[in-house]
Order: sequence, then structure tokens, then C-alpha cells
Amino acid sequence: MTSDRTGDQLLKILSALANPHRLRILAALSERRAYVSELARELCISRPLLHMHLQILEKAGLVIGHHEVSAEGKALRYYEVTEFDEQLTPKRITEAVATLSLDKDMKRKAGK
Repeated sequence: MTSDRTGDQLLKILSALANPHRLRILAALSERRAYVSELARELCISRPLLHMHLQILEKAGLVIGHHEVSAEGKALRYYEVTEFDEQLTPKRITEAVATLSLDKDMKRKAGK
């Protein structure tokens, strides 16, 4: 069930998905896990830019990364998609809004 995510967590997910590069990354990783250099070549994106997008996806909980050592002794950072299922309905959005930290901050300031 997805209603256990806070409004802030939902915003992180939606923000992470609101970028074509990150959607392409998720699509590629949905087929198989991959290490950064391999994924950068496949998507024709620079490694620094890919790394930035992967960090955003990881903070949103959409991918996970871990290090492995190759047979040649190289440290490789592999990423894979996490299982997620978020359904957006008017009711779900209303529930999420009630837990937004920004909303709480605004109410607190209005009460002063």
C-alpha cells in the first residue's frame, strides 16, 4: 500500500520522475541491473550527469546502488530498480498534503 508514504516522500518520488533522463534510466534498469559506466554508454549520457540523476532516484527510493568487485579487481557501482507502486488519486493527494512539512511550517507561521 502506498498511503504510508508522507507527502514529502511522495514529492521526492514525483520530482524524481519528472525528468526524461531519469525515466530513461528507470526503463533501462527495469530490464536488468547495470553499473554506472555501462549504463552511461547505453544511454549516451556522461557519467557525472548519470551519477547526479542516480543519486536523485536513490534518494527517492526508486533505485538502490551497491559496490561489487569485478574479476579484474575493479570496484563497480551497480544500480537496480526497487519495487514501487504509487497510485495517485484525489484522496491519496489529500492524505499526502496533510503530512507535508512545508504545509506544517506554513500553518505554524500563520499561527504566530
